[in-house]
Amino acid sequence: MKKLLTFTNVISAVALIWGIAACSTTTNNAAINTSQKEMMLTQAGFISKTVTTPKQKQQVEKLPVGVVSAVKYKGNLLYVYPTEKKDQILVGKQAHYNSYKKALQTQAAQQSQTQSATGGVYATGETAGPNRIAVEEFDGFGPIQDNPAWQ
Repeated sequence: MKKLLTFTNVISAVALIWGIAACSTTTNNAAINTSQKEMMLTQAGFISKTVTTPKQKQQVEKLPVGVVSAVKYKGNLLYVYPTEKKDQILVGKQAHYNSYKKALQTQAAQQSQTQSATGGVYATGETAGPNRIAVEEFDGFGPIQDNPAWQ
């Protein structure tokens, strides 16, 4: 009976260590994916805007974290990605979003090639688009459309 209890304790300890290691890897991968996504958005032409006023904070709170959302700004369609802390947003037009989606597809193809040997799965999950408007009137950020970087 004593050997069975010792064996059970060893198995429990191994399972606990494995669980802790798995959780830390998941957290680390999420941080990498978030920074990688922000880098891809910036490379696609999205610009950064800092959230400073209460009106801006109210608008950003409506957006889900970790995904690009379609919003209306003065009648125009824009794509907005809030950072995890929601203290900053990345904003782009349709062309920037298309460029970002193309980069995601390229990354997915590369991931599937490298993961096909290991049996891994990669899913993109970005679903923003002109028919999925998250916020009908997104305002309070000043002249978003007149950005010289988009000229």
